[in-house]
Amino acid sequence: GTGTANSTTRSAGLDASWEIDLFGRVRRNAEAANARVEAREADWHDARVSLAAEVADTYVQYRACGLLADAYERELTSVTKTEATTATMVQAGFTAPSDGALARASLASSRSTAINQRAQCALLLKSLVYLTGHDEPKLLATMAAGSTAVPQPAHLSVDSVPAQVLRQRPDLASLERELAASSAEIGAAQADLYPSMSLSGAITRSISQSLTTWSFGPALSMSLFDGGAKRAAVDSANASYVSALAGYQQGVRAAVREVENALVNLDSTRQRATEAHRAAEEYRRYFDATEANWRAGTASLLSLEEARRSALSAEITDLTLAQSQVSYWIALYKALGGGWTPGAAVTANKNGAQS
Repeated sequence: GTGTANSTTRSAGLDASWEIDLFGRVRRNAEAANARVEAREADWHDARVSLAAEVADTYVQYRACGLLADAYERELTSVTKTEATTATMVQAGFTAPSDGALARASLASSRSTAINQRAQCALLLKSLVYLTGHDEPKLLATMAAGSTAVPQPAHLSVDSVPAQVLRQRPDLASLERELAASSAEIGAAQADLYPSMSLSGAITRSISQSLTTWSFGPALSMSLFDGGAKRAAVDSANASYVSALAGYQQGVRAAVREVENALVNLDSTRQRATEAHRAAEEYRRYFDATEANWRAGTASLLSLEEARRSALSAEITDLTLAQSQVSYWIALYKALGGGWTPGAAVTANKNGAQS
């Protein structure tokens, strides 16, 4: 019979193209992309610094709130004893019924204030739970192991800050990188006005004939009629750069203002705190003397309550200023971009979270 020859042909091909970056368009686009990646990393660090400062400030408020709650509880205990003593004296006819009314009013007011202060502390605890992401029992157990006093930095007095330190603020680093990206995009848009050249090649192999063929050659492309789109892109890139420059300059001015405000507040609060502490001690001595006179019958209940209010008010001012000193120190820490080093990369911990 007649034989039939069968043949099988297989082929494979590969096409490739390389753009020749004659005018730097690719390079400038790559610079812009890299700058924006660095800007986003700086944004991450800025959020991290802000969160750290907010947690620290809330913790300081919580500790100060606890001390104020203790002060109100001590006053409530004292007022309760005064009210009971006054009621006995009114029943015995040794003092006027109006003193009994004053003592009861003072007791009700003190009780209300103490309840409100405990509620404020509970709200601050909820804020810490939200900010830290810890369960409330675990957070309470952690804080119980530490001191109940308002935390005090080693040095609360800061006379001046070198302007160069502002360079470590991550938000300024982000703005600077955005400015760099906008600058690079101008170059990319300008380069796009010129012709684009690329090298293209193709490799084909035929298995049946064991032949390999290839072709390689340049290609030139240029948009002759684009309606001015590329020129408009250059104008848009220039406008974006001007906007980014204005944003960076405004960011620097805002950073300087934040640092100056923190320094002024920190210094003035430090000076006020010294006088407030002295006033609290003297008012407490005055109250103790007035209370002794009241028990001896040589001072009125009204004088006792006025002395009590003065002593409590001075103690509240003392505690508030002690908290404010640390809060302004934290504000200065944040204003200087504390806790971040320029060039630091975002890393992932074992749980997959970024840090």
